[in-house]
Amino acid sequence: MIRCGWCTDHPLYIAYHDEEWGVPSRDDRHLFEMLILEGAQAGLNWLTILKKRENYRKAYRGFEPEKVARFGEKDTARLLQDAGIVRNRLKVAASIGNARAFLDVQREHGSFARYLWNFVGGVPVQNRYPALAQIPASTPLSDTISKDLKGRGFKFVGSTIVYAYLQAVGVVNDHTTDCFRHTEVRELGMRFKKDPEA
Repeated sequence: MIRCGWCTDHPLYIAYHDEEWGVPSRDDRHLFEMLILEGAQAGLNWLTILKKRENYRKAYRGFEPEKVARFGEKDTARLLQDAGIVRNRLKVAASIGNARAFLDVQREHGSFARYLWNFVGGVPVQNRYPALAQIPASTPLSDTISKDLKGRGFKFVGSTIVYAYLQAVGVVNDHTTDCFRHTEVRELGMRFKKDPEA
């Protein structure tokens, strides 16, 4: 079975690649989770984050943005002492600030999903890259979304992080064309397009 070149033989990587990466998502809780995890990953290996993911879910109260937005100094101190997550003061502060900005977007647009998917007209971008080396680190789309997020007060949302986020939550299908998931994810994207409320 052929998978994308970035997928190692680690079980967590395989499960993430085969079941989650690139699947279009309109679940605001999931979209918030991935936004926090992608920011935490900056400068680190994604497998490091996957190994810590369950710890993150506990530390961040199930990634409920309303709960994270209420985190105060005691919560920040708790997170910075938690060996189960990335204990970086800037990333922790950004995650809490991002929760508050996330709620602002929800209030303005009805949901974060509606805000995010409006950038692509509600239709997943279907790329056809034969090789991993051809996939860009950022695109004009990620540049635009990054700039907008920064203008709304989000942190750790540079264009490269945003592009990885778009790949993760299925706004963009960047499975290489030889990967068995490329066609499966494309078909999920077609169903997603037909049923905006799915």
